[in-house]
Amino acid sequence: MEQQQTQTPTKTFSPIPLFPLGQVVATPAVLTHLTAHGISAREYLQRHQHGDWGDVPPEDAVENEFATRNRLRILSSYRIAGERVWIITEADRSATTLLFPSEY
Repeated sequence: MEQQQTQTPTKTFSPIPLFPLGQVVATPAVLTHLTAHGISAREYLQRHQHGDWGDVPPEDAVENEFATRNRLRILSSYRIAGERVWIITEADRSATTLLFPSEY
């Protein structure tokens, strides 16, 4: 009997930005954290803007997909140098903020 192979579906991210970021800002605590570890926010902002939502639950990923098409708030979550960092783009796309969940 021939064994069937199963593959886990792989999420494909957009090669082009899905939405504008607006003005990008970060809380002082996140800026200090990134600087202390020599990390640029650019990689995470690009992931966010291209539909890689990081470590959000599946239902939040679905909500983000809906939000990109309907101009709602978008939230991504990444573990950066041992700390959870959220990136939130406002519904009107005027601003994107990097912050720790405790700062929300």
